Amino acid sequence: MTTSAWLGLFYGASELLLSATRRSRGTGVRQDRSTLRVLWVVILSSVAASLYTASHFRGAALPFPGTVRGVAVAIFVLGLALRWWAIVVLGRFFTVDVQIAQDHELVDRGPFRWMRHPSYTGVLLAFLGFGLSLANWAALLVLMLPILAALLHRMTVEEEALMGALGERYVAYMKRTSRLLPGVY
Repeated sequence: MTTSAWLGLFYGASELLLSATRRSRGTGVRQDRSTLRVLWVVILSSVAASLYTASHFRGAALPFPGTVRGVAVAIFVLGLALRWWAIVVLGRFFTVDVQIAQDHELVDRGPFRWMRHPSYTGVLLAFLGFGLSLANWAALLVLMLPILAALLHRMTVEEEALMGALGERYVAYMKRTSRLLPGVY
């Protein structure tokens, strides 16, 4: 089995575990606006398109594929670790659906000290690792650009929901933190 196949299976198992254990439980207001469904369609389509691109556009192959794949695995593991760290820190406030609990609190510890969406930063790093494991720059673009766009839309939906629930506290938090990358964006 290839490196990218292993990474894909590991990511899929991780997300299935989240979906099975972290769905909204009716204790808050669900405000997802179908972003979870759209995100999954985009992810699955982008993965399929990147696999096709990597196998049919060999002229876009990256040099030193063995080294690239080693770096890819490290980035993937870093991304998944960041995602799970963020999920553990959020605790009961993390759900796969955009949902605001009745007693929702602003969480600004752990990775949330520096960025508002460390879980999505982790997702993007994991997919960067997966894309690099294909050792093809065109496949990497086909994978990353749609996923980034879908995540940016979902972040906007989440931030609107949190501003509505937490008001000025969340607005102040937005001013002092980055969205995805500390000091960059």
